[in-house]
Amino acid sequence: MDTTVADSLIGTTIDGRYRITGRVARGGMATVYTAVDERLERTVALKIIHPSQATNVRFVDRFTDEAKTIARLTHPNVVAVYDQGRHLGLPYLVMEYVQGRTLRDLLTQRRRLNPVEALAILEQMLAAIAAAHRAGLVHRDVKPENVLVAEAPSGGIANLVDSVVKVADFGLARAVEASSADDSGQLMATVAYVAPELVTSGQADARTDVYSAGIVLYEMVTGRVPFDGDEPVEVAWQHVDNDVPKPSDLVRGLPTAIDDLVARATRRDPGARPTDAGALLAEVQVVRDDLGAANVETALLRQVPARHAADRTATIPTVGSAYPQPGDGRPSWSRLPEQARTAHHGQPYATRADRAGGLRGFFAGGDKRRIAITAAIAVMVLVVVGSTWWVTLGRYTEAPSFVNMTKAQAEQRAQQEGYELLYDDGRFDETVAKDVVLGQNPPADDKIVKGGIITLTLSLGAERYPVPDIAGLELAAAKGELDQVKLKLKEGKAQYSDALPAGVVISTDPKVNTQLKPGDTVTVVVSKGRAPITVPDLNGKNVNDARALLKERGLNAVESYKENDAPKDTIIGQTPKAGAGVEKDAEIKLDVSQGPPFVVIPRVVDQPCAQGKQALEALGLTVRVTDFNPAGGTVRNQQPPENSQVAPGSEAALQCF
Repeated sequence: MDTTVADSLIGTTIDGRYRITGRVARGGMATVYTAVDERLERTVALKIIHPSQATNVRFVDRFTDEAKTIARLTHPNVVAVYDQGRHLGLPYLVMEYVQGRTLRDLLTQRRRLNPVEALAILEQMLAAIAAAHRAGLVHRDVKPENVLVAEAPSGGIANLVDSVVKVADFGLARAVEASSADDSGQLMATVAYVAPELVTSGQADARTDVYSAGIVLYEMVTGRVPFDGDEPVEVAWQHVDNDVPKPSDLVRGLPTAIDDLVARATRRDPGARPTDAGALLAEVQVVRDDLGAANVETALLRQVPARHAADRTATIPTVGSAYPQPGDGRPSWSRLPEQARTAHHGQPYATRADRAGGLRGFFAGGDKRRIAITAAIAVMVLVVVGSTWWVTLGRYTEAPSFVNMTKAQAEQRAQQEGYELLYDDGRFDETVAKDVVLGQNPPADDKIVKGGIITLTLSLGAERYPVPDIAGLELAAAKGELDQVKLKLKEGKAQYSDALPAGVVISTDPKVNTQLKPGDTVTVVVSKGRAPITVPDLNGKNVNDARALLKERGLNAVESYKENDAPKDTIIGQTPKAGAGVEKDAEIKLDVSQGPPFVVIPRVVDQPCAQGKQALEALGLTVRVTDFNPAGGTVRNQQPPENSQVAPGSEAALQCF
């Protein structure tokens, strides 16, 4: 029976208000739980400092002061702080619970994001950090683990552009005016994202967060951090000694604007970076707008820009007055009705007849001119037709089918045909094996740009959940743990327990880690607390005395005799052990000694008297010799006779002649 005690905080109610229902994560300085605010009936996140940190008075005071500052930091992209207090001397924060996952989880699943998605997430990150900078706070630990991506209004988080991003863990931030190395001399940042000035001097300001945000952008578009090493200190000093490489060195085809953004944010000299998150946010918004415009711009507009077309139109009017004169800002066909009657310089425009006459005169200028104009028009028509064909048909092809392929097969085909694959969250399927493609977007045979991106939905396999280890939890907390993995709780027969108080789960059926379907039932055995009767210590007592003592307490003796060196009828063991709690009429198993094993008397007749005596004494017998030959005789008679069985220590008699 497994009676391992789980996290002692789960199931408890803090400050008479926050009932802890589960553990979300455990970090280096604190543990985060989900809890129910029973006063407002809402789910919250409760972050409580580790006991090892609670001994640092200055750290605790700083944490508490900053919690008050962050609680006043109201911004849609900042995880809100609702309350703070102490539980058993440990400071805790009550924060907004964000339904979603961390950016680290997304990068683990997707490896990297496309530029539009990365900039959409970075923009909201910087909006949150900029709000902190305006309030005089530096985050100091900007990394994917502290960025939460909530479910998009359209449902799920597959559409990252529409998702809501929130920055967490401002609890380690410090006021700008007090920014310096920690008292311990340790860097309050993760080395993969640490700014050079934190390594060299421990000084941090808003530009420190700008650097870390640049590293996060690098990782989002490349799928890895720029520097790596065997030791954290080695990685930290690479930030000091080396410039961050271009993301496009790893991922071909990334826009130059992304390289420039990363370079601007990660300058080793803080003075060369944007002054704070707000300044970097402005640059990100410009790049994001440019990338968005580039995505919707047609090939025709790219090949024949409107400005150039207008310039070419303005070169024709030397023939007649049917076109605006040099210096006119726009041709007549683009003017408003009231503008069409008057030229840019106040001169009337030609009538329709005049314009027709001007054109006739223009084309009457000779064969060469007609040929040149006809060729120019033909070229323009070809450009327009060709561009239109390319935009509408030419650059598209039919999407290949990846459905029913394994992930490895799909990636191999995509590489061969030049497509890039992305993966959504996937879905469970009872019949399709894990990592087999269930669907794709765009679907097979739909139009897709050659070499474009195809998003695959992989099977997660049959939906199964392991039975969690809920032994040691109160019944309500155990139900919460089972609810989180879509399992139902059923109470089995309660049992007494010496180790667990009443109302606490003793064991489960099925056992821990058994895989179950959603909706399956887990039967729990709940403790009734300690049993009312204490088992006495019976070891060493005579079996008759033990029976009497058990009878006085309303217990029944069940005896089992065993060979033992202890005297006969002595208690040599008991189950349950002394001190255990049991119910009335419970059976107490007693191991009773039946004494040492009997000794088999060997034949010593006809042996020298001294030799026979020695042989019997070696068996633990007391030997009495009647010797009729003082000079040493031979054993002529022995008692007990040979092959007799006697108890150890019995007396044997020898007659020698």
